[in-house]
Amino acid sequence: MKKQLRTIADWLNVETQGLREVEVSGVSINTRTLQPGDLFIPFRGEKVNGHDYVMTALENGAAASLWQADEPNPPKDVPLLFVTDPELALQEMARKYREELDTVFIGITGSNGKTSTKDLVAGVLSPYFKVQKTEGNFNNQLGLPLTILSLDEETEYAVLEMGMSGFGEIEFLTKMAKPKYAVITNIGEAHMQDLGSREGIAKAKFEIVQGLLPEGMLFYDGDEPLLVPHAATLSGDRKTAFGYGEENALSVQGIRSTERGSEFTVSGLLNESFTIPVLGSHQVKNSLAAILIGMAAGLNAEQIRYSLQSVKLTDMRMQVQTANNDAIFINDAYNAAPASMKAALSFLKETEMREEKWAVLGDMLELGDLERQFHEEVADDLTPEVIKGVCLYGPRMEWLYEKLKGKFDPECLIWSKDEYDPLIEWLSVRLNSKSVVLLKGSRGMALENILKAFV
Repeated sequence: MKKQLRTIADWLNVETQGLREVEVSGVSINTRTLQPGDLFIPFRGEKVNGHDYVMTALENGAAASLWQADEPNPPKDVPLLFVTDPELALQEMARKYREELDTVFIGITGSNGKTSTKDLVAGVLSPYFKVQKTEGNFNNQLGLPLTILSLDEETEYAVLEMGMSGFGEIEFLTKMAKPKYAVITNIGEAHMQDLGSREGIAKAKFEIVQGLLPEGMLFYDGDEPLLVPHAATLSGDRKTAFGYGEENALSVQGIRSTERGSEFTVSGLLNESFTIPVLGSHQVKNSLAAILIGMAAGLNAEQIRYSLQSVKLTDMRMQVQTANNDAIFINDAYNAAPASMKAALSFLKETEMREEKWAVLGDMLELGDLERQFHEEVADDLTPEVIKGVCLYGPRMEWLYEKLKGKFDPECLIWSKDEYDPLIEWLSVRLNSKSVVLLKGSRGMALENILKAFV
């Protein structure tokens, strides 16, 4: 964003102090990452009050700062915009800037796979267009407007991740972004404690169509029955289903995993073969959304094939890493829910990368009253005939440990409530060049701390 300070003041229709003719070249909520020319936005938190850092921001080159009107003692003789609520002001700036952009916005939501799908979509488009995407997990009511305001005016496609924990949140985000294309990757069990059921999750995710442009298109997981009644509310030319089932407009078959990634064939709207440098059939399914958006952007099969071959996903999404003892780790430890846990374990069972297969699993969080059941059900996907050993971390994984004690030899099963070291020691004497190890757990479990001991 490059706007005159006076223009931003007019957007917000607020009182000002000390404004000068200066161009604002971005926004910042953190003085440590602030760049000269940024507009600083202070928030009042329980422990930190951003207003205490306004002068630091200005000394570091900020063009101006917002100031909450009921915050006492604003500094004199510096450029300030007085607002009722800095968060609401940030969101209003994003809406105003969005209206001025010719950028095609793409919104992506789903219980699992949002970030991977964002990376795949951006990767397909990037060789041919100027593309920007959500960085990190800036996918909420603060992160999304910050992402919009970070867009260059020349950006042709903006790929935005949209997260939520309750009803109304996706609707709020999509009405701010007004996407031309929207994607729902799947419906899982994350946030069950807030939404009550998978039906509630489906309803919350489908809010993404509330901001869809009139000429917009929804791409959604056609294998998910809970999305069918919601999709029925859209006309046929505004929705496209993708998935494993042949009834989908774009379906996938013949998935083959190699140490280089996944090879697969699609049929329906397009009949072609593709390769992605990512493991897992669930990642192949995510790539279907990227293929469909590539087609909508006017790319042909050869162009999409070329870009998919070199796409790069954010770390800890089925990321292959070779250990110092030549074991292979599949680092899928960014997050976990029952559906993504099952998908990752399905890959581990099916892969032929190595003959000895090990599972290192951490707690799945935010599952509500059914969390014990969901952890115990993971036992159905773990059998000693296929999995050499199981390593469990976290208090909730004790439930799974108790279920597995009768299935696995004691030498092939270990659980630790809150310490990594016993698990690292246990693995270090068992892993070798014949081993492939899956790491899968919720972000709060930080399973990468186990991996660090081996690479």
